[in-house]
Amino acid sequence: MLMKRLQVKNILLISLLTFSFLFTGFLPTGSRAPEYKLRRVVIDAGHGGRDPGAIGSYSKEKDLTLSVALQVGSYIEELLPDVEVIYTRKTDVAVDLKERPNIANRNRADLFISIHCNAAANKSAYGTETFVMGTKNFEANFDIVKRENSVIILEENYEENYEGFDPTSPESYMMFNLTQKAFLSNSLSLASKVEEDFTSRVQRHSRGVKQAPLYVLWTTSMPSVLIELGFISNTSEERFLNSKQGQTYLASAIYRSVKAYKEELESL
Repeated sequence: MLMKRLQVKNILLISLLTFSFLFTGFLPTGSRAPEYKLRRVVIDAGHGGRDPGAIGSYSKEKDLTLSVALQVGSYIEELLPDVEVIYTRKTDVAVDLKERPNIANRNRADLFISIHCNAAANKSAYGTETFVMGTKNFEANFDIVKRENSVIILEENYEENYEGFDPTSPESYMMFNLTQKAFLSNSLSLASKVEEDFTSRVQRHSRGVKQAPLYVLWTTSMPSVLIELGFISNTSEERFLNSKQGQTYLASAIYRSVKAYKEELESL
């Protein structure tokens, strides 16, 4: 009887250690610390092709996000040569929302960064904000969640491809609660660095780090953030977003945040 109890305890212990290894990355035994590296980053320029994204008085979100995304990637490639950069798009083409995180998953990326511009009916709204996957304050962020996720309606057979997911229905988001929790801490770390750099180095107004059930972040199997560079619906911010200096400053801030995140990760 005692032997059977010991066998059961051993089985439970092995199961717990295996679970810990698979889902937290910690080694069950040994004195060596686990090695963390940032080897591969996927940069996602939001929207594109048939999907213009938000539209300002004279510019489109899809063009601004592509310009900044390519610049961020070029900085990483030049200044962090040990990090491989993969783009979800490098030209004005449409990429299905579901395919964007799939690109990151297929390439076993260590980080996923989706770049966007904001918009609001209130033309005075302004500032940057960075989202991580989560359902905290869901109702307050539902407008942006609905807008970013609703691009799937432009895709063919979207009802079948997204298994009945309705981006306009709050009920569809109930399933989002159970995913991405394993990467929340790292995602929040990068998001905080981005917003801090936007504020301290680029002198932008930060609306903070927020959680939202954004489809593009939901199915990634690595830390992921969605960055809103500013409001294209605001006259002043649209001008800044379209300026060469503005794009350079924003791209530099994102690069510096990735560099700081990498250093933090690899110091563990």
